Amino acid sequence: MPNNNDHHISHRYDQELEALRDDVLSMGSKVEEQIENAVRALTEGDDELAETTIRSDHAINAMEVAADDKAVSLLARRTPAARDLRFVMTAIKTITDLERMGDEAEKIARLARQLNSTKPLKRHMTLPSMSAAVRNQTRQALDCLASMDAEVALRVHGEDEKVDEMFEGISRELLTYMMENPNEISANIDILFVAKALERIGDHSKNITEYVIYMVHGKDVRHTNVNRLDLDKG
Repeated sequence: MPNNNDHHISHRYDQELEALRDDVLSMGSKVEEQIENAVRALTEGDDELAETTIRSDHAINAMEVAADDKAVSLLARRTPAARDLRFVMTAIKTITDLERMGDEAEKIARLARQLNSTKPLKRHMTLPSMSAAVRNQTRQALDCLASMDAEVALRVHGEDEKVDEMFEGISRELLTYMMENPNEISANIDILFVAKALERIGDHSKNITEYVIYMVHGKDVRHTNVNRLDLDKG
């Protein structure tokens, strides 16, 4: 005969896992908003939005601490095993990446505040396409985290190469532009820092897809050339 107390404990455990999942996804949504606002502050020359984005970074930090505490508490009290343990570890790693993505968004907002005091620069011809690609990559990474869809995670994982190529292209373009316009070197270096921050956000999004693959398949694909055949053999 089932033990009602065991059933109650199991139900509470499931609720705690779901609460941790909700915290991670809420943090991801906030980070996605921060990235969008930071890029808008730059491309639209919006100082007020830049300030709002900078001030909002503390909220992401607070979410990181709360979610991390929840994950550590689960490990300490519940000693999860197998798939549940992989989920908690995935959550802990994702929380760290999301916080760093928030830091990069704050960096972009601070650079936007500096750049907005100058005349419009070449950034409007180069950054929007890269920022759109990075925001799309981030959104898809968070979507596959929510659904734990390893197939989508695998595809998004491969898209990071496109972001890297865009960063290299922007870097070459800006270096050429700086040689032709030495009086604008300082501002264009700041734009290069913005592009690097976007590239780093793409790297963190890629990390999240790796965690999803690990969660679903129990296979660590970091630092490997992962493909469908590798996963099917996992």
